[in-house]
Amino acid sequence: MPSGARERYGAPWERDELVLALYLYCQIPFAKTKTNNPEVKRLASVLGRTPSSVARKLGNFGAFDPLLSSKGIVGLKHYSKLDEVVWNEFRDNWDSLVEQCRAILSVKRAPRVESGDDAPIISLPTGPTETRRTVLVRLCQSFFRRTILSSYESQCCVCEIDLPELLTASHIVSWSANQKSRTDPQNGLCLCAMHDRAFDKGLISVGRKLQLLVSPVVETSRSKFIRVALSSFENRSIRLPTRFLPKPEFLAWHRQHVFRT
Repeated sequence: MPSGARERYGAPWERDELVLALYLYCQIPFAKTKTNNPEVKRLASVLGRTPSSVARKLGNFGAFDPLLSSKGIVGLKHYSKLDEVVWNEFRDNWDSLVEQCRAILSVKRAPRVESGDDAPIISLPTGPTETRRTVLVRLCQSFFRRTILSSYESQCCVCEIDLPELLTASHIVSWSANQKSRTDPQNGLCLCAMHDRAFDKGLISVGRKLQLLVSPVVETSRSKFIRVALSSFENRSIRLPTRFLPKPEFLAWHRQHVFRT
């Protein structure tokens, strides 16, 4: 049991604790929100709570996730009013979630570690002297990547490649077009390196029925590999995330402004 957990057992969750729990909820698969998850244990230690308490709270957030419900996955229903308030506060303001978590972790003296894909989620990054803005951008990028890969179970939504080293958290609406949505998990797709590049260059897109669209430009290629890697997926449904379904308006923007018809 973490230091101080005995004293906190049964105590109502405070807002800052819920903010950190939501931050973690987004970045690990729902199926892994268990007491034996090292990230759950790490947050429990920072909060002075038990891993079972943290796991239950992550399950509470699952009750608000409509995509989980549509898949028949039901979160824990005995949530508090404050749980719902925190969920609603950040669901369209993800940059603020990242920034507030950084501030809270600083106060709670969370461990500092080198940044990177393998770095713990509940930690503060170390590195050379950086401006506050630079650190925040880096944290937002890390949050977005981890949330997208977690939502798609670390598989490309087109070809289902499952090596994280080959996967990218692709923005549907680019940062330059809308910085407000840069950290929004519903503005992302998990794509392998090739399909990420094809999506970025408008050679593929996603239709209204979440099917893959392939640009006529692809047909000008005489490469057999291109036909296998791109053309063969035309009109197939993409692999859907377990959480954070892409927003239709973001996909419509990509079809209108990026896709080459």
